[in-house]
Amino acid sequence: MSKTVLVTGGARSGKSRFAEGLAESYAPLRGYLATGEAGDAEMAERIERHRGRRGPEWQTVEEPVGVEAAIRAHEHRFNVILMDCVTLWVTNLLFRCEGGAQEALAQVKSFAGSFPHLNTPLIIVTNEVGMGIVPEHPLSRTFRDLAGEANEIIAAAADEVYVTISGLPLRLK
Repeated sequence: MSKTVLVTGGARSGKSRFAEGLAESYAPLRGYLATGEAGDAEMAERIERHRGRRGPEWQTVEEPVGVEAAIRAHEHRFNVILMDCVTLWVTNLLFRCEGGAQEALAQVKSFAGSFPHLNTPLIIVTNEVGMGIVPEHPLSRTFRDLAGEANEIIAAAADEVYVTISGLPLRLK
């Protein structure tokens, strides 16, 4: 049995840097499970910025949808896996699953249920998106609700949970 850690926070709160620091306490080789896709120039630049922070001790696995299978397929190669991030993953699921939010949520539940069976420590990054105004558009509200439920499910199943605010981590669990 391994440890699962969830790191949450708002945009630009330092959550990815904090999660990378946690992962760097493990010996190389470290796995980085990237759920984001470079759909435009700005996102491509973000991805490159994240890659630039990591050194040769990291190996990236790109998987926008099948994260549970990707972790199972690669976990024995790494001493730790960092998944960044849940909110991009649930966005990908929302747009690609025929069953929409309900099917996406079922995949999140399955993923969280796999934590006790992992052999490699897993650090998961997510965004806290429900602390602002209620979005006007129905799809935006669906996403906000899905991300919030996903975060709750994963936090309940995780061994440790941190929130970052202004670059400062606070341990919640």
